[in-house]
Amino acid sequence: MTAAIRGSDFRSALRRDCTWSRVAGEVTRNIRVGAYPPGARLPAASELAERFSVNRHTVRRAIAELAARGVVRVVQGSGTYVQEFALELMLGRRTRQSMSLQQAGVRGTLRVLDAVRMRAPAQVARALQIAPRQPVLRVQTLGEARRRVLHVSERFFPLPRFLGLDERIRRCGSITQAFAECGVIDYLRRDSRVSAVLPAEQIAVLLRQATCRPVLRVESLNEDLERRPIEYALAHFAGDRVGLRVKADE
Repeated sequence: MTAAIRGSDFRSALRRDCTWSRVAGEVTRNIRVGAYPPGARLPAASELAERFSVNRHTVRRAIAELAARGVVRVVQGSGTYVQEFALELMLGRRTRQSMSLQQAGVRGTLRVLDAVRMRAPAQVARALQIAPRQPVLRVQTLGEARRRVLHVSERFFPLPRFLGLDERIRRCGSITQAFAECGVIDYLRRDSRVSAVLPAEQIAVLLRQATCRPVLRVESLNEDLERRPIEYALAHFAGDRVGLRVKADE
């Protein structure tokens, strides 16, 4: 009898888990197709419970999961709202951020904040496979879309090969196009490392967020088709505005 009761309890718990997960999935799909646009307030828990034929506890569990994922935000005493800005960007061998934004129906901009020639720090020299303290071009960029900051990036390019690349980026607003003007028609991402970190104050200010809110830090290395490193970058993405999806090698 005891074993039967335990088995029944397990099946009931499993059904409950499947139910709130189903509700979370349906709400997410509704958000994706525009039924609940960014910034919109979701129906009350009682209305959602009636719509999905579940109890309010199940709805609250589903909403809590969506809030943890950053899909919605819960405002005490006001309601649950769709996050006003959430984009999914691809990380792939050939995927460019501009392509990811276009697929999401968003037009992005890239601004050069600062550009200096400097001696390569040890970490940068290793990544670019050059001698320590060899000259590199350091370019700091700010990526935006829908008037919101997506990322702040610190990029390093070997010199003298990419002398003047910063001016090209300023003019065309695209690193891919700037590379093309330097003779690099195509290039590949060799490596990407993603981690969640708390931002330094300068990064937080540029991202317009608090230092206590984590960001997604992406360390990446791009190379030309002859396997020569052409760019080492450290990018910090606003975690509540951007999701990163790793794409299988093409």
